[in-house]
Amino acid sequence: MKRRDFMQLSGMGLGAMMLPNIPVMGRSVAPEALLDGGVDVAVKKRLADAALNAAKSKGATYTDVRIGRYLNQFVVTREDKVQNIVNTESYGVGVRVIANGCWGFAAIVDAKTEADTARAAEEAVAIAKANARLMKQPVQLAPQKGYGEVSWKAPIQRNAFEVPIQEKVDLLLGVNDAALKNGANYVNSVLFMVNEQKYFASTDGSYIDQDIHRIWPIFAVTTIDPKTGKFETRQALSAPVGMGYEYLQTNPKDKITGITTRYNKGYDMLEDVIAAAKQTKEKLAAKSVEAGKYDLILDPSHLWLTIHESVGHPLELDRVLGYEANFAGTSFATLDKWQSKNFNYGSKEVNLFADKTQVGSLGAVGWDDEGVQTKKWDLVKDGTLVNYQAIRDQVHIIGEKESQGCCYADSWGTVQFQRMANVSLAAGKTPLSVSEMIKDVKKGIYIIGDGSFSIDQQRYNFQFGGQLYYEIKDGQIAGMLKDVAYQSNTQEFWNSCVKVCDERDYRLGGSFFDGKGQPQQVSAVSHGSSTARFNGVNVINTARKI
Repeated sequence: MKRRDFMQLSGMGLGAMMLPNIPVMGRSVAPEALLDGGVDVAVKKRLADAALNAAKSKGATYTDVRIGRYLNQFVVTREDKVQNIVNTESYGVGVRVIANGCWGFAAIVDAKTEADTARAAEEAVAIAKANARLMKQPVQLAPQKGYGEVSWKAPIQRNAFEVPIQEKVDLLLGVNDAALKNGANYVNSVLFMVNEQKYFASTDGSYIDQDIHRIWPIFAVTTIDPKTGKFETRQALSAPVGMGYEYLQTNPKDKITGITTRYNKGYDMLEDVIAAAKQTKEKLAAKSVEAGKYDLILDPSHLWLTIHESVGHPLELDRVLGYEANFAGTSFATLDKWQSKNFNYGSKEVNLFADKTQVGSLGAVGWDDEGVQTKKWDLVKDGTLVNYQAIRDQVHIIGEKESQGCCYADSWGTVQFQRMANVSLAAGKTPLSVSEMIKDVKKGIYIIGDGSFSIDQQRYNFQFGGQLYYEIKDGQIAGMLKDVAYQSNTQEFWNSCVKVCDERDYRLGGSFFDGKGQPQQVSAVSHGSSTARFNGVNVINTARKI
């Protein structure tokens, strides 16, 4: 059986949006097919029980079954045209077992009968027994209680799949039109919508039904200087979220020092694109940054990516152990550093935590993909490394007795493995606004939005850019800059953190398509923070040749 079928997003014309080549899993379907309720829960339980019983009869000591229906809808536009509308559905069953102390996995597409799931279970046991011949040590699976029959549903207010296609197209074309009317030369916009309907059953005694929703509205605006031919771009400052279509409704918003709009519970795409069109013209006239040391004020729309790359990935235990080295390597945060109990990851202001329960986040679920109830835990406490992200067959390595609930598979046809939880920087405890944070900055740069980045194979040395840069002189915003990127290493950077705004400024950013593994899987993960200040960071000019 093929691992999965791919349908590539072709003709998207995303240009400057710099999105990855995204595989869309499943078969193409009509939009109305996405509203079909799928397989009944009682039927799923019968299919799961057939697999559990078949695996046990063949000698499995542990079995879990995942019955998944994965729905995608992507609406893609450029200027006054709709470029693509993609609707896909994928349904199947994956069975994972332990037999003779070793893992085995098999999956079957469009499983409709108990014989189908039993056959997949038997194949998984045969694979486990074959793998066991090469096994160096048996799997050590942390104990897990069963939850019986339970369910979890994302607390959405409006299912994005129920919104007519025409309404979504009108929104995007309206956004594009507003950008062009405000001076942009090119604009493209996209709505990504995902619904994962997942059923999990295991020999621990759990039968878990979950309904997960995610949405990501994005655009990219380009403005050209007709005299020089030079151009500038600005991408949307939207965060991908674990919400429904209500995210795109207008909500009251706060302003940050008059520079840009921050979005908490809702996102006004039209307002953001108008600001973007104006800001790209400002960027054309902005002065190029002078390289040197600056105090950086980093907005959550920017800082999420730095958290993702310099904290989220290096504190995945499989990277720490060297089991996983795809997509920028392993980790500098090796076990000896954690075992010392005093490894300095950052300043005393730095408290970083993992949380799979955060409402509205991309990674929020009730239970992970091996039936572990999700939770929140500390990774870095008062600047000291205190923990990692680990799953059931890893936690014994770090002396834990139960999984942290961060196991995930992007399909019924892929094996679940350790994936990044929502990893965030805790808000400051002392009341502090962005304006107050800026007041005593003598020489600084305020960075908004995420941009290009690079990081080494140990997740240590890095470079990050953004979308908007504002010079700070003697506590005041002094105008826009361009050609900005900062360089540091993970320890040096987080130790330069001197202030974090309080929870009133806390916001989520995140990655809708985070790649890991080989064959590659993608997951969605959020990262929250308030605006934070980092002193004495090295800034380079990206336009000047060395």
